[in-house]
Amino acid sequence: MPAGFPDFRLGSVLATSFTGTLSERYGNAVERIPTPHRLIDWLAVNGLAVDSCTTAQLELARELRESIHAAATAAAIQDALPASAVQVINDRSAQGRAAAILTPEGKRRWQLSSASCVEDALGVIAADAISIIAGERDGKLALCASPSCQAAFFDTSQSRTRKWCDMNTCGNRQKKARFNANQRRRSAQ
Repeated sequence: MPAGFPDFRLGSVLATSFTGTLSERYGNAVERIPTPHRLIDWLAVNGLAVDSCTTAQLELARELRESIHAAATAAAIQDALPASAVQVINDRSAQGRAAAILTPEGKRRWQLSSASCVEDALGVIAADAISIIAGERDGKLALCASPSCQAAFFDTSQSRTRKWCDMNTCGNRQKKARFNANQRRRSAQ
């Protein structure tokens, strides 16, 4: 990965991983796809390889990302879905022309209509968002308990009680803060 770019935060759910390309939304926000090339990188890591991406396509991707975040957040707190977010998600889903392909190993892979069609990749991401927001998959949408993050994530744990979008980042940060607070409290006694 090129120096100067933050690592991608990858999860098992495509749509919520995509919303994670902007993290710490309520703190010092970290943009993980600041350039068209970084979007190409992210798509490749997630099995949606494209050869090129324009600035306009990057803007479409960011608009989709924010729409998924808004709709997933509303669904997680059982609020009405924002109409504008729903429209963007539906538009991106309808504009994509990707096909699900079964590999010889029995896995699903996406085949885009052309190697330069970012819109196809965005269509796959939008379709994934629709399936989780509509409640079609086994799991539930939740919000990260970190006050600076509050990312929407898809909880597939057995009890559906996960608190953090990622234990390695937000969870560890919260546990460390609690530990340090306890240490300070003990040393002040």
